[in-house]
Amino acid sequence: MRLVILDNYDLASEWAAKYICNRIIQFRPGQDRYFTLGLPTGSTPLGCYKKLIEYHKNGDLSFKYVKTFNMDEYVGLPRNHPESYHSYMWNNFFKHIDIDPNNAHILDGNATDLQAECDAFEKKIKEAGGIDLFVGGIGPDGHIAFNEPGSSLVSRTRVKTLAMDTILANAKYFDGDLSKVPTMALTVGVGTVMDAREVMILITGAHKAFALYKAIEEGVNHMWTVSAFQQHPRTIFVCDEDATLELRVKTVKYFKGPTPIAPIA
Repeated sequence: MRLVILDNYDLASEWAAKYICNRIIQFRPGQDRYFTLGLPTGSTPLGCYKKLIEYHKNGDLSFKYVKTFNMDEYVGLPRNHPESYHSYMWNNFFKHIDIDPNNAHILDGNATDLQAECDAFEKKIKEAGGIDLFVGGIGPDGHIAFNEPGSSLVSRTRVKTLAMDTILANAKYFDGDLSKVPTMALTVGVGTVMDAREVMILITGAHKAFALYKAIEEGVNHMWTVSAFQQHPRTIFVCDEDATLELRVKTVKYFKGPTPIAPIA
């Protein structure tokens, strides 16, 4: 496990974007060898996406031979709804880069058979050769994707009822009206993300500080599903200073050191 601590959100976003960029470039993807990337939604990854778009427009990075798999999608929300994760990904990322739309995989929350949709998603990941790098964010309660507190740490992609804390947190995207917030979602499981060859989790802001503490300083606990990634052989937590407020000084000093942002390969 590695913890990278940057001074602020912008630097954390830039570090994460350059890491993703370098991993893709070093992989040397091609027509017969795609790089597979797991992606999150929410406010935390926006800065990272903006930097990746910048690298693409500067000619430093291509997504032509990249396949993406998103973590989750609301159930019952029209795909073209401004708060659907389809809309989020296309508006904030996909339409600005050269990815083939057929290679951008997002769960269909309006599928006739939701569990069959989840099973098909797992199959697509397997057929793609697994995920090379899964990027994730977390909620204040330590959930990753929509694996709420109490979720199995070996769970697979499935239908999930959302916790009230998550519904309340997401109300800001629906004009503060709880009645408009979906109460169910399709989500990859903790086990699905754990299968990735590498995992990078973005944690920024003081409101995520207790979750970061639970993620790295206490034991693995299904009530804080992000803690499962202590057991992954290649996990990087990327955070800003505000997110370290609940960590022990000794922990911060251990992990914090020279973390220069590597030039794009």
